[in-house]
Amino acid sequence: MILLHLYAAFFLVGLFSMGGGMATVPFLFDLSARTGWFSGADLANMIAISEATPGPIGINMATYVGYATAGVPGGIIAPLGLVTPAFLIILVVAKLLSVLWKSSRLQGLFYALRPASVGLIGAAAFSVCAVSLFTWDGSLVLHWKAIVLAVALLLAMRLPRVKALPSVAFVGIAAVVGVLWHMA
Repeated sequence: MILLHLYAAFFLVGLFSMGGGMATVPFLFDLSARTGWFSGADLANMIAISEATPGPIGINMATYVGYATAGVPGGIIAPLGLVTPAFLIILVVAKLLSVLWKSSRLQGLFYALRPASVGLIGAAAFSVCAVSLFTWDGSLVLHWKAIVLAVALLLAMRLPRVKALPSVAFVGIAAVVGVLWHMA
């Protein structure tokens, strides 16, 4: 029964999260609240791990949640649920797009999906920042070390040589700094 529930939950996430893997994050926060399969802190860890590992972030997070919830079968079923809607939609779109591409309504639909995708990705960024930089223990607690690291990386990204570094370098630097600061 849990496998069916995992498949259905991630099918809905895949169906409604337009804009890539980070667009799934608001849906995963909702899924966390509804099911209790993982916490907000777990989700922040999933995002960090998914960004640091090869493969699409949405698939990585679905695999993580599925595995944590129902072991290896869950780690297979959850990502299958996530990709099924895209697979089905692509099959239909590929068949119809060549015929309907001239339609102004279809072009309007694609135009409307752009800001929706930006909104979902923005909500994901806000959620990740909130979980990473602040906590609520009856009052707002700022994680000053995380804020300093985030500001330092944002400022460093303005330098041309730093911009040229691969993303994995920033993940590695942040991991090393995080380990060192956590031990201090």
